[in-house]
Amino acid sequence: MVFEITGKVALISGGASGIGLRYAKELLRSGLKGVTLADVNNAFGQKALQEIEKEFGPKKAIYVQTDVTDMKSFENAFKKTIEAFQNLDILINNAGILNDATWEKEVAININGVIHGVLLGLENYIPKYKSSAEGVIVNISSIAGIKEFSIIPIYTATKFAVMGMSKAFGDEDHYNRTKVKVLALCPGVTDTPLITEIDGKNLGPPYQKLLEENLSKLPSQQNCVRSFRRSSV
Repeated sequence: MVFEITGKVALISGGASGIGLRYAKELLRSGLKGVTLADVNNAFGQKALQEIEKEFGPKKAIYVQTDVTDMKSFENAFKKTIEAFQNLDILINNAGILNDATWEKEVAININGVIHGVLLGLENYIPKYKSSAEGVIVNISSIAGIKEFSIIPIYTATKFAVMGMSKAFGDEDHYNRTKVKVLALCPGVTDTPLITEIDGKNLGPPYQKLLEENLSKLPSQQNCVRSFRRSSV
């Protein structure tokens, strides 16, 4: 079954900048009815709304300040989405950070945040409010979710976790009861602050040295996007 974007509603965590905002714009170009940008950064959120309104017109997007590590905060973004658009068909769990120096926060956002999104989307909001037969949850992992990187071991662990839960939640047992596809995307290195501001975001001098020696060797976005799914979107 082909999943049609036209007329659908999406919620994107970390959607106010970087790849998250790009996802929102590309979906709108493909006929998306509306999108919620769930992000912790108010300044980015307001700027993103202005950009979307300028390109796509009014009432195509809302911004909801959201801390994905807080289940109630994340659920508020789901509730606001339903209030604004009446439906929810697509969830993109995109919020994430790359900073092994603050690994507790990294784990909380990259793993707990995705768990919160999947549980809210899969077990409640998408089955109840999807506008057609199927819904979709896309968890953003990384090339570091399918290949280990010694320079960022904890970040790598979080992205392997995202892959593992995507495979488990994407099992046909869950699809058969919810009619929600769960899949993962694994982007390679992209020109966003996640990478351009990577210096110092590691476990110390030995890791910084490894970073400086190996950063240019990391696979690029162009040849490393990979999806894991049971059937085509």
